[in-house]
Amino acid sequence: MAEVEATADRLGIDLSGVDWDSIHLPPGEDFGITSDDDQDLLRDDPLEFETGLQNVIVVDNLPIVPPEKFEKLEGVVRKIYSQIGTIKEDGLWMPLNPDTQKTLGYCFIEYTTQQEAELAREKTNGYKLDRSHIFSVNLFDDFDKYMKVPDEWTPAEIKPYEAKENLQHWLTDEKARDQFVIRAGTDTEVLWNDPRQMKPELVYRRAYWTDSFVQWSPLGTYLATVHRQGAAVWGGATAFNRLQRYAHPQVKLIDFSPGEKYLVTYSSHEPSNPRDTHRVVLNIFDVRSGKVMRDFKGNADEFATGGTGGVAAVSWPVFRWGGGKDDKYFARIGKNIISVYESETFTLIDKKSLRVENVMDFTWSPTDPILALFVPELGGGNQPARVSLVQIPSKEELRQKNLFSVSDCKMYWQSNGDYLAVKVDRYTKTKKSTYTGFELFRIKERDIPIEVLELENKNDKIVAFAWEPKGHRFAVIHGDSPRPDISFYTMRSGHSTGRVSKLTTLKGKQANALYWSPAGRFIILAGLKGFNGQLEFYNVDELETMATGEHFMATDIEWDPTGRYVSTSVTSVHEMENGFNIWSFNGKLLYRIPRDHFYQDREKRKKQQEEWDRWVKEWKRLQEEEKVYRQKLRDGEASDDEEEEYEAKEVEVEEVLEVTEEIVAYDFDQ
Repeated sequence: MAEVEATADRLGIDLSGVDWDSIHLPPGEDFGITSDDDQDLLRDDPLEFETGLQNVIVVDNLPIVPPEKFEKLEGVVRKIYSQIGTIKEDGLWMPLNPDTQKTLGYCFIEYTTQQEAELAREKTNGYKLDRSHIFSVNLFDDFDKYMKVPDEWTPAEIKPYEAKENLQHWLTDEKARDQFVIRAGTDTEVLWNDPRQMKPELVYRRAYWTDSFVQWSPLGTYLATVHRQGAAVWGGATAFNRLQRYAHPQVKLIDFSPGEKYLVTYSSHEPSNPRDTHRVVLNIFDVRSGKVMRDFKGNADEFATGGTGGVAAVSWPVFRWGGGKDDKYFARIGKNIISVYESETFTLIDKKSLRVENVMDFTWSPTDPILALFVPELGGGNQPARVSLVQIPSKEELRQKNLFSVSDCKMYWQSNGDYLAVKVDRYTKTKKSTYTGFELFRIKERDIPIEVLELENKNDKIVAFAWEPKGHRFAVIHGDSPRPDISFYTMRSGHSTGRVSKLTTLKGKQANALYWSPAGRFIILAGLKGFNGQLEFYNVDELETMATGEHFMATDIEWDPTGRYVSTSVTSVHEMENGFNIWSFNGKLLYRIPRDHFYQDREKRKKQQEEWDRWVKEWKRLQEEEKVYRQKLRDGEASDDEEEEYEAKEVEVEEVLEVTEEIVAYDFDQ
């Protein structure tokens, strides 16, 4: 700013008359002027210049061993610390006593970067090698800092208390309104939904607030933005001050844990060799402190579902959180393994991954630490497919169901974790077609009983399935377009709670999507895309239609968290009719807001997926180009599938603090 003022004085410009808020730069352009945001993030993520000894650590309290045991001790230390980062050539030095030739009980380790050295200190200080040897780890540069500590103690400066804004202030609105965020053109706006005034009320507007997208945290406490140098969270009553920054260059995607304690950031980096896969970096931050709790790095193939490396199998989020809003566990799937971590230490539970041969998918109960696993058929059908429920952290199997002639399987949890529906596509006897049924698990009942539900017409295609939030009912769209049927079922039948029964079937509806109210009872039967935005507001308690409507070319539907209002929107995937409509729960159109170049319409607590889909599409295009290149190099000698099978390698999630890594087989039949 001093340079700007000096230049203004030289040119005779009065800066007091300049409206700084009206000056905006085009997105992605800074004209050589680094913004305050970028400066702060760059300070958090300094450039990696090798100056001094910032990348050297000192490991104390090692065993003192004679020359014949030196090589073994060095190998153990190298294995521990090479898991954290790259040790330079001749970067491990263990001094010897010149008289006895024994080690002195400490060593020096030089990494390629300062960040790796800091992570090694953080992860291994206090590491217990054995009962008598607990590591004490420091950065080499810290010794100089400690030597400068003054001999006389001086009391720390006590900073005056600064009252912070109430991040849940929006919940105290006297009109009981809720907030939502939209992005249109270069502007991002936070608005009150004010149906009484028949229009939204502006809370906060900012141009070029994000380089990519914005996202509410699950409980609505924070609004996250994504930038070139990392992510940031904002909050407050009206000002939306920046609360914390998370340095992660080229970040593409973010994901909050359900309880908002942690933030996962993701980036993908192109390799120097075009035949190599992308390099993936995942960081898990503590939301409040901004501290990196754990990072994961590897090839893109290693973060594909099932470890197959196929683009179609890549899913976001890579880490799935379990244990409800306590954020106690998170897990990822690899080839034949599921790695479950506890957030208290950010290490593997029991320091071992769970081995499940050919596991294809898993999902957490929304409220309890229970994993549902799907394993397809093996051996040409000789070994049936199965769905298993596993308790965490004990890894005890609670229930298993074998499934035969399975083509595909998808699992749906009810929001309270009371029920699990497994949609199973099965082959007919001729193997030329498939039919669909449901396996319904009653999780909270004794021995977890399972019911089988088949539609009256087993050949009906399942278009959509959705549980009633916090309820016992579910809806299914089934049949052929353009007018499929919609059936409603309940897990409670009269005085009996132990049998599923059908409530009603609505014939010939123009719908392909189901949107339950967060409070249950009401549902929108929506016809998006090819159905041009047909809407039917249905009361499941009374089994009657409350209203019908239309939002032409609608692309998105979002309920507000209370279940009182719902928005329908047309985003910029269409060039015309951009904007959003606000409806009451019973289908009354309250107001319309047209906006050109409309990108996002998100109520608080909603997640964002479009950026990930765009990246997967781009990756798929690159994979196809590489496939043609590989076939050209092989002169057609081997198929691409054969090459992928030959190159496939088992992914073992290495535990940072373990000398050895073990993957234990888990026998579901025991």
